[in-house]
Amino acid sequence: MTDRSAIITAMQAEQDETSASEHGINAEEWDRLVTRLGRQPNLVELGIYSVMWSEHCSYKSSRRHLSKFPTKNKHVIQGPGENAGVIDIGDGQAAIFKMESHNHPSYIEPYQGAATGVGGILRDVFTMGARPIALVNALRFGDPSHPKTRSLVAGVVAGIGGYGNCVGVPTVAGETEFHSGYNGNILVNAMAVGLADQDKIFYARGATPGNPIFYVGSKTGRDGIHGATMASAEFSEGDEDNRPTVQVGDPFTEKLLIEACLELMATDAIQAIQDMGAAGLTSSSVEMADSGGENGEGIGVEMDLDKVPQRETGMSAYEIMLSESQERMLMVLYPDKIDLAKKIFDKYDLDAEVIGMTTDSGRMVLKQFGETVCDIPVAPLAEDAPNYDRPWVEPNKRAPLDMDSIPEPEDYGEVLLKLMSCPDMASKRWIWQQYDRHVMGDTVDSSQSQGNAAIVRIHGTNKALAITSDCTPRYVAADPYEGGKQIVAEAYRNLSAVGAKPIAITDNLNFGNPEKPETMGYIVKAIEGMAEACGTLDFPVVSGNVSLYNETDGIAIPPTPVVGGVGLIEDLDKVATLKGAQEGDVLIAIADGDPTPGLGASLYLREIHGREEGPPPLVNLDKEKGVADFTRSLIEDGLLNAVHDVSDGGYMCAATELCLASGIGANLTFPASGSLLGYFVEHQGSYMVAVSPDQVDEVLTRAKAAGIYAGKQGDLGGDAMVLNQDVINLPLAEIRKAHEDWLPTYMSKVD
Repeated sequence: MTDRSAIITAMQAEQDETSASEHGINAEEWDRLVTRLGRQPNLVELGIYSVMWSEHCSYKSSRRHLSKFPTKNKHVIQGPGENAGVIDIGDGQAAIFKMESHNHPSYIEPYQGAATGVGGILRDVFTMGARPIALVNALRFGDPSHPKTRSLVAGVVAGIGGYGNCVGVPTVAGETEFHSGYNGNILVNAMAVGLADQDKIFYARGATPGNPIFYVGSKTGRDGIHGATMASAEFSEGDEDNRPTVQVGDPFTEKLLIEACLELMATDAIQAIQDMGAAGLTSSSVEMADSGGENGEGIGVEMDLDKVPQRETGMSAYEIMLSESQERMLMVLYPDKIDLAKKIFDKYDLDAEVIGMTTDSGRMVLKQFGETVCDIPVAPLAEDAPNYDRPWVEPNKRAPLDMDSIPEPEDYGEVLLKLMSCPDMASKRWIWQQYDRHVMGDTVDSSQSQGNAAIVRIHGTNKALAITSDCTPRYVAADPYEGGKQIVAEAYRNLSAVGAKPIAITDNLNFGNPEKPETMGYIVKAIEGMAEACGTLDFPVVSGNVSLYNETDGIAIPPTPVVGGVGLIEDLDKVATLKGAQEGDVLIAIADGDPTPGLGASLYLREIHGREEGPPPLVNLDKEKGVADFTRSLIEDGLLNAVHDVSDGGYMCAATELCLASGIGANLTFPASGSLLGYFVEHQGSYMVAVSPDQVDEVLTRAKAAGIYAGKQGDLGGDAMVLNQDVINLPLAEIRKAHEDWLPTYMSKVD
């Protein structure tokens, strides 16, 4: 449609409840919309309401529960409500970070879905004035035997690597798991971390009336239209046909956009700034208007859509406002800085145009071809959006696992090999070798290759940030409250394991349809468990994302609330990694001392016996904090050569991973009081550490004084993993081959 009069007629046409339903607005919301507006909306207005009131943009099912999260501590500068969270890391500097999902797009079009997920999260960070220094990803795929899994893995990994590598930001941490529950709905969660000076942080809030609205970056096209709405709906088989709702990314343009924005930010030209993410020009302009004004009371915006740079002909106002074309930003400038801004963006060969003005009307007014195609109040689009108290039922508690029903294995060596080579525990080298982990030159240690947390130097200093991503969906499925606690605790533990002081988290809450009380129960209880852990550990949530309706044909994904944790290392000379163990070191288990909780919801039970039963291990948060603080003190005093937290596969797998990293075998003597299966229990609040022989007494004495369990487990040496002489006696090379070969062998097969 290129005829102007026809476009205007279509844009101004009054819409009805049927059209609203097609836009994802239910009958109750339609009544609310018409009441707020005082009339029925036209097509442009309906489109704007549909995206702003979508689950993806409004968090209408989770908003009231997200308020349970602690969001402040002495380090927090900015918590939830802005593009990203901001924490004080000393010396006048700030770390800025956030995690977001790109689940539905990555299932529909794996390469571009994952790539634009990376691009979008980068913009959230540099929008605030930070130079991105690290990327993280948390990936969940379906059963390896599912016919789509292999191609989805290939496409997603290529998309992440293709975008991150080209834009020049290292991908330093992440996790990849497989489960049949993700067969029809994979998860791609992307996190970015950046650095900024505390006196040069930029916000979406603060715009005042009478200033120019400045569009910068790429031209607007028709890609990504209805992306936010699509991300707020369930899947059905065949939804691959939704490719037009998936954006197309250009990392080289993103790199130019980063440099141009940071250069402009070094001036005093910008009053407010917002990236164009989900819902594109609509969400960016509404969010700036809603949070504008000197006291945050909101302002209005008036835009001439003919001035929006467009790469396709005949675009309607509806398409322009809902497009999710990538690499675009919206700014409110001071009037006398327009020429300066244009000059900077011209230098980088990026589009830059004044497309409107802020006003004091409190309304969004849009014009196209000289005609008004939208005139609606801003407030109902944002904070006045629906805020549901969804019905929920608490998930049933699983019965305790009958340990007598689990037979002793005939060959513990085969058990270890199977666990170390199972899809979740197998090396992900095939994945992370496709990512540039060392561009920018400040990656000290990446968690993909060494476990625990990644370490990234704060450029030009001897300080560093530690970064991790964590979630154990099988625990959340078994008990969302305890599982929610464990996710936060494991992030805290991973940061502590490298010697970092944990500061704050971002999260990405991935669940099914919140309109189902059972699913809503998982959401509520997981949030409450996470909130308790955040409070006890002084580890607040400063940013995040909620991704709901992750279902295909009515079947929900496993509940998967992912946490991205950030901690501070004050002195890089006082860190520990997984690979520092030396020949002759003594392996010591440091733990909270609580009774062994059993094998419920464990990787052992699932992989060896095919059973997903029993409650998850319990987390004693006070003891978790005490053990972590104690372990960090040992690292700070140089008493530990290597550290690994105990998680999947329990003590035996933690010791094996530590040995694989150092290339040294171990002779373990676990003084079991009962079944050797206890070595595969996923005991929480625990670490496996390597200690020089002359420091062992000091470590044990300190632990006793602190009331913390510390027990010798064996010695490092030789080239085999040996447990109690002959219970396990496997060459380390054999374990390494099984551990390293699974994924490349799987990916080399042809479907």
